[in-house]
Amino acid sequence: MAESNFVDYVKIYCRSGKGGRGSMHLRHVKYNPNGGPDGGDGGHGGSIYLRGNHNYWTLLHLKFQRHVFAEHGGNGGRDKCHGKDGKDIYIDVPCGTVVYNAETGKYVCDVMHDGQEVLLLKGGRGGLGNFQFRSATNQCPRYAQPGEPMEEMTIILELKLLADVGLVGLPNAGKSTLLSAVSSARPKIANYPFTTLEPSLGIVDYRDHKSFVMADIPGIIEGASEGKGLGLRFLRHIERNSLLLFMVPGDTDDIKREYELLKNELEKFNPEMLDKHRVLAVTKCDLLDDELMDMLRETLPDDLPVVFISSVTGLGIQELKDTLWQELNSESNKLQNITAEDTLVHRDKDMTRFMAEMKAEGEDDIIYIDNDDIEDIDDVEDLDDFEYEEEADNE
Repeated sequence: MAESNFVDYVKIYCRSGKGGRGSMHLRHVKYNPNGGPDGGDGGHGGSIYLRGNHNYWTLLHLKFQRHVFAEHGGNGGRDKCHGKDGKDIYIDVPCGTVVYNAETGKYVCDVMHDGQEVLLLKGGRGGLGNFQFRSATNQCPRYAQPGEPMEEMTIILELKLLADVGLVGLPNAGKSTLLSAVSSARPKIANYPFTTLEPSLGIVDYRDHKSFVMADIPGIIEGASEGKGLGLRFLRHIERNSLLLFMVPGDTDDIKREYELLKNELEKFNPEMLDKHRVLAVTKCDLLDDELMDMLRETLPDDLPVVFISSVTGLGIQELKDTLWQELNSESNKLQNITAEDTLVHRDKDMTRFMAEMKAEGEDDIIYIDNDDIEDIDDVEDLDDFEYEEEADNE
């Protein structure tokens, strides 16, 4: 049997780049014996970002990528040469990806929209060369700063599909048949339970070139919230749907009881799911006559819209589309789905790191070292074996 192309869970070890080491170098040439310090700063280590990409709908492209390493920053050089900055790494993920720390299980971030960038691990800042430590009282510093260490984390990427309408029903309720009838999606359809083994997405065309996205997940059985059947693994894919379409076959003995069973399983899995707008579709109504449908209508719940449909004959399909569109665009549904604005990732400006430039009236510019940046002598390197640059006079 071919392996599924739908992957919604991956674990990756990520490591940002460490900062480059500052250079401890003294310039001493024939024509300028008191050249002084000229050690350059180390480069920044590369950072790791997560980026939403609407071209992906699964994590398959990351299935075999077990490690992601950003570049280390280059060491500083003589003549105040700055070390090379490490290259940032961008991990493209589908919109709707949730990130957790694999070791602690804590939530890290969410990637919800196309092009959204989230800083996952920041690269270490480069250390300062001895040129940055010169001052009026210390004109020849013989120490430099090491770069900041890298950050590392093992992350779990968990995909929750983003769709407007999520289909909820027991096995063989006609979910895949409906999806294939209203969209170009072609999920597997057969007359046995659990034909659908992985979620499917379809774009439903509506009037005036409008459309919405519908998601089909494997059937839910009683006890799915406790891990029975396939429900527990895939129930999270309807957590972010704007609207839930409950589907119950018309030949079921008790339609209302089956609807309540589905609702209870969702409540056990996540009580917030019941806050979503709901629509009930009674399927396979080509097997029912008008009189029987009228009798069934009286026994159904009256707290949500009910539509009788047949995906085979097309009965009630347009009415269902109208109902779904009306519910999706209702004011109460829009207010319910308003979320906080995305947190913007602001990258630090590439200023002279750890330093502040102060001007005193009547004095030259003096560079001071912030005590918070160098807490003890271990933060700098006192290099007695510093280098001199000897240059011959060509004249």
